Amino acid sequence: MRLFTLVLLFFGLIAPIAAEEPPELPPLDPKYEAEHAMVLVNSGSSVYAISIPDYEPPYNMHIMYKVDVSDIPFLDLVRDAELVTVKPKPFNIQRLMRGEEVAITADVYLGDYRQGGSLVYSDKLIELSEQLFTRELTDLSPASKWQQYDMVTLKNNERIYIHQITQPPSYHHIMFVDLSGACLQKFRTSTEVPSAGELNYKFINCGTLKPMFYDAESLSQ
Repeated sequence: MRLFTLVLLFFGLIAPIAAEEPPELPPLDPKYEAEHAMVLVNSGSSVYAISIPDYEPPYNMHIMYKVDVSDIPFLDLVRDAELVTVKPKPFNIQRLMRGEEVAITADVYLGDYRQGGSLVYSDKLIELSEQLFTRELTDLSPASKWQQYDMVTLKNNERIYIHQITQPPSYHHIMFVDLSGACLQKFRTSTEVPSAGELNYKFINCGTLKPMFYDAESLSQ
């Protein structure tokens, strides 16, 4: 019994020494410090921020994060508006690619601030708390009438589908679905850049739908 106790003490002492340190991350690349446009969407009382990427660095990062929200009027704004975008103060988006929790300061707009949206909040603190999706826009597939979507699982049958951006011409499209049936993540459309209406129809048999974001202009060329 005494020998057994000594063995346990021995391994208890060496265990902390044997534990591996987490790998040290490389330093952040300062070229990714920029104003990264985002759209805010919601599912019930949950709010999500999704970057609006472009093809060239530092804007070629497509990211979705959960947002911590304790401000009821802010939640109501996102829940009730057709489109809410944020214009952040410059920050390094590589921190989001790493999955860090990041608090950004941003101006919040009804509509697309890049196209004359209306300012609602100035210097609003937005806490990005949980990484749900990341994709770097490199080695993109050619534009095609075949559309591919990534899927983010929220809870139960709730899903968010995010169009896989291709080489130009392409488009942004985000669709929330409360699944009640099978839902294709790859399907054919009439053109390389289909309308929002055509895309909505492609999801019609999946379940209860909520179109979240569509932009066919930013990635046209």
